[in-house]
Amino acid sequence: MALAFTLADGESTLAPALSHLAVEARSLVNGPATTTAGPGWTRRLDGRAPHEAPHLAARRDTCTAFGAKPSRTRNSAEALVRRVLTDAGLPRVNLLVDLYNAIGVAHPIPVGGEDTDRINGTMQLVRSTGQEPFATVAGSEETVEHPEPGEVVRYDDEGVSCRRWNWRQGVRTRLTEESVNAVFLLERLGPMTIGELEAAGAELVEWLEKLSPGARITVGTPE
Repeated sequence: MALAFTLADGESTLAPALSHLAVEARSLVNGPATTTAGPGWTRRLDGRAPHEAPHLAARRDTCTAFGAKPSRTRNSAEALVRRVLTDAGLPRVNLLVDLYNAIGVAHPIPVGGEDTDRINGTMQLVRSTGQEPFATVAGSEETVEHPEPGEVVRYDDEGVSCRRWNWRQGVRTRLTEESVNAVFLLERLGPMTIGELEAAGAELVEWLEKLSPGARITVGTPE
């Protein structure tokens, strides 16, 4: 069964052009990071600063409407593109994380990956009450923080998996080298088209099949 992902009541008025595509994959093969994550991942940047991409600019505007400061808490796609345009390059975590990060840079759109075996209930985009637990790492030690009241977070029945929409992922549902079942969430705002969102999903599926030939992959309908 594909993972449900919903926009909580009221959030659609803040992000009316938001669409997401869920790609669920089972029986994946993961492993340590390699030196390359795929060919030509930066081919569509054309030397532009990340905030100059129209749909990323729209995301900054939407984050401002949410009450976030987009230059302080950049969404994952913008942060990764900024790294790629410097000598830092993409971070190396593990095969699956490196892959979805690379897809996020290539298109560029925010892409998240979650271990479905660690998700409890339906994942939603909600405004935090300030009480939800967020498992993270501080000073090399795992700890539990709480989002600010009103902050937009990804949340399941157990707690927050990602803060400030697509800014900072927690440790509970992240993909590790032991992960075998995952859901990848790709999000777009206008003026990016649904077709462009689906193209990003298709490229992700293509590389997942190369990494894990026996994987069972389900692509949801953009919502």
